[in-house]
Amino acid sequence: MAHCEHVPTAALAADTVLSRMRALDTALPARDGVAVFHRVYLAATREARPHLRGGRSGDVAAATALDVRFAERYLAAVDAAEDARRPPACWRPLFQFRRHPGVRPPQFALAGINAHVGHDLALAVVDTCRTLGCEPVELEAEFDRVGDLLAALEEHVREELLPGPDLLRVTDPLTHLLGSWSLERALDATWSAARALWALRRLPDVAGEFTERLDAAVGFAGRMLLTPLPD
Repeated sequence: MAHCEHVPTAALAADTVLSRMRALDTALPARDGVAVFHRVYLAATREARPHLRGGRSGDVAAATALDVRFAERYLAAVDAAEDARRPPACWRPLFQFRRHPGVRPPQFALAGINAHVGHDLALAVVDTCRTLGCEPVELEAEFDRVGDLLAALEEHVREELLPGPDLLRVTDPLTHLLGSWSLERALDATWSAARALWALRRLPDVAGEFTERLDAAVGFAGRMLLTPLPD
């Protein structure tokens, strides 16, 4: 793999992203739906960093480049919403419903994961391939590691946001809603999308249309996840 970024430069970019995420964590109101997603994402990111730094230097550069571009997609959506610009369609439901009293915290967290994995991760893989001058297959190990990070996010959601099994009844609409979305299926679809976008890179019109349709489809799933539920 041709690495265009030195490890110290990549590490500096990662530190900058983490600093922005920490600052945003302080700024977001506690009951805000975006804050719900942000806090589980930040917690999982902090836990993953020591493991990332323990890898070989080439692996660290590739993994850090992917992490940075992945997080920057989310932060750019936050910036767009704060500046009264339109964020990508995949993020719009979360920003539109962030204060809705009928949406429960696990729904906000899952909608954020849906947008981030379904749209942002595919584009981040392509961005990283362009930066490092590599093919998507050369990033597959790093992609799988990001999948582990997202699985940790789901674990945080289960541990911190979901009621205990004695409270989350089979008949609760939340049970059925959360069961309608699968991280494993989303990751499989994202990897296919990333490979397709890379193959289409010399056909910008087709790649642009593909990206728009991907964004819209992920946004539709996010809107369903944020369906207001009765208490």
